[in-house]
Amino acid sequence: MLRFIATRCLGLIAILFSVVTITFFLVRLMPGGPFDRERKLPEHIEKQLLAKYKLDGPLPEQYINYLGDLVHGDLRLSTKYRSRSVNEILADSLPVSGLLGGIAFCVATMGGVLLGSLAAAKQHTWIDRTAMLAALFAISLPSFVIGPLLVLVFAIYVPVLPVGGWGTVQSLILPSITLAAPYVAYIARLTRASMLEVLTQDYVRTARAKGLSENTVIYKHALRVAILPVVSFLGPLAANLLTGSIVVESIFSIPGAGSFFVNSVLNRDGFLLAGVVIVYCTLLVLFNLIVDVLYGFLDRRITLYD
Repeated sequence: MLRFIATRCLGLIAILFSVVTITFFLVRLMPGGPFDRERKLPEHIEKQLLAKYKLDGPLPEQYINYLGDLVHGDLRLSTKYRSRSVNEILADSLPVSGLLGGIAFCVATMGGVLLGSLAAAKQHTWIDRTAMLAALFAISLPSFVIGPLLVLVFAIYVPVLPVGGWGTVQSLILPSITLAAPYVAYIARLTRASMLEVLTQDYVRTARAKGLSENTVIYKHALRVAILPVVSFLGPLAANLLTGSIVVESIFSIPGAGSFFVNSVLNRDGFLLAGVVIVYCTLLVLFNLIVDVLYGFLDRRITLYD
């Protein structure tokens, strides 16, 4: 176990190094510069700005200096939000996106697994058909449609929840449901397909032959194996949800990290863009590591050794 985790951690470092390198050179090789959208600057002022943001000197030298700053945890200053560092921006916005994504993750996981298990247990009944039809609608409708519909119903026609904003428990409900809805559908369909396959296996028939209740057979014996494909999906899903969704954050006026990521691309804010990408990739690899470890606990037939 420890050897496996150590090997994956080394892989994490190699992946992050590759991501940082690719992101750095892609941003630098793009035509134009971070100050090109502003009015024409005098040459001496532009040189001072480039020196301030450590964008002067040969490209390999800039790269080495940037890696040195990253080792010390310095993501540098944003070239767009010049009074703030990338560390400050991410420290303010990521907890917001993380809270929203964490709630959406719990809603998607629990709702999807319960709905998929119920549909599999009631196969070919109206419950199964209704659940899968609802999942189809949730997958088909994008977030920018689901969000306004929820606002129309629960904030305007039946004004029980706020239209948007941040800071109260009520303000979390609609954006969390909007963000989680398509993933509830994905997990439900995945759980149903896996559960139907598991329910035909010998150990499930043996459990039923022993006289165990159907709920015990499904939720204690079959679900433990049927949930393995879902666990594989949860790693990338967690990283995706925790880093926020620009669409949902824009609909509900949530001050998360999504808008900063998009603006960093539009403004060629290379340091902010690299900071968000580094955080996303770190979360993605860490959650995939957690998924691999969980596999070993859920199914003893799976080993974590090479």
